[in-house]
Amino acid sequence: MAEMFCFQCQQTAGNKGCVRAGVCGKQPETANLQDALIYELMRLALAAEKSGRRSAEADRLLMDGLFTTLTNVNFDNAAIRQFTDRVIAEREKLGGYDGELVELWKGETDTVSLRSTLLFGLKGMAAYAHHSLNLGEEEPEVTAWFYKGLCEINRPHTVEEWLALIMEFGQVNLKCMALLDRANTGAYGTPVPTRVNTDIKKGPFIVVSGHDLRDLHELLEQTKDTGINIYTHCEMLPAHGYPGLKKYPHLAGNFGTAWQSQQKEFENIPAPVLFTTNCLMPPRPSYADRVYTTSVVGYEGLTHIAPDAQGRKDFTPLIEQALALGGYEHDHSMSGINGGHMLTTGFAHGAVLSHADEVIRTIREGAVKHIFLVGGCDGAHPGRNYYTEFVKQTPMDSLVLTLACGKYRFNDLDLGEIGGLPRILDMGQCNDAYSAIRVAMAVAAHEE
Repeated sequence: MAEMFCFQCQQTAGNKGCVRAGVCGKQPETANLQDALIYELMRLALAAEKSGRRSAEADRLLMDGLFTTLTNVNFDNAAIRQFTDRVIAEREKLGGYDGELVELWKGETDTVSLRSTLLFGLKGMAAYAHHSLNLGEEEPEVTAWFYKGLCEINRPHTVEEWLALIMEFGQVNLKCMALLDRANTGAYGTPVPTRVNTDIKKGPFIVVSGHDLRDLHELLEQTKDTGINIYTHCEMLPAHGYPGLKKYPHLAGNFGTAWQSQQKEFENIPAPVLFTTNCLMPPRPSYADRVYTTSVVGYEGLTHIAPDAQGRKDFTPLIEQALALGGYEHDHSMSGINGGHMLTTGFAHGAVLSHADEVIRTIREGAVKHIFLVGGCDGAHPGRNYYTEFVKQTPMDSLVLTLACGKYRFNDLDLGEIGGLPRILDMGQCNDAYSAIRVAMAVAAHEE
């Protein structure tokens, strides 16, 4: 008998589902608590629909609750229970809901698949909405769709109706990506092409992983003039391109490669590591005492940095530990997967489209005959070097747009330039798929 069921990520066991423990390290109790949280979020949405009332607290609970259940975000059972209690309390304030709920993972195969597609999409959009709201940006249509989506998941639909719902959701998700793009650029400026070193300077430092630019900004502010350098990790790499973040001279470089290598790369690291969002893996004993979580991230036994009543975070524990550990005694050489020591980021749509005329000219003159998009998340499964080999074999008259952490398979390669543009253009984090869409639409419009 299965102890759990989870198939929401690309690494799920046997490409079917994790039933005894998650490939990510998630244990059955955690998986079942997360499922219970999803059911309570559905009840909250249904209570709001039934009463015709919503609240700012309910809005935030839906976003953060869905985000909490994403892969490699929260392994802390006590924290999940506490969050679930908050959801139940808010549901009762809205009048409660005692109706029947669908069994998410049971039913006809197509129905379960389509229902899951919508649910997993909502989880992803919740992450984008969460980051936007942290920066003070919200889109009413996006927020409303969390209620609608969770209510519709509980209803029977034909295949055609499910597909229509999913397509409608896709349009709303695009608006959410645009919302986060506005939030990030509004707070920290339009990204600009930036070279980033992978080597680590001697002396105290802190590594910041995840996606939350506001957390990084707060840490940069609190570490000014302390002698502590800050290094990004994994999906935080594109932060170097934002003028409002790169202005800090102690934002010194990028530590390591993609998320799945953290247990090896963090082994005996002489510095604290802050996880602002996914992807957190179960930490090994050699560095568990220096891993910190914040926001929706959690892991039992790790120190969690919570915000105060005004939403501010005090990173003093990390700062004190960074100074106590002292960092590396000498400059420490690290490289990308292919041995390179320099990465380039900052080619979001603002940077690329500011040179739209030159890009279009190179296409019309034949200097650029192909544009490839190689994006998505990396993982530990064998065969992922396919992406490295693919990019290496792209013709010299092509550009490679990339985003998310899959780029670590090849982002340290030097493939040369075309018309002054590097052939590998890092557009940003996973949510910056929006930039790729903007560039593709702009190119298509010029070619019509």
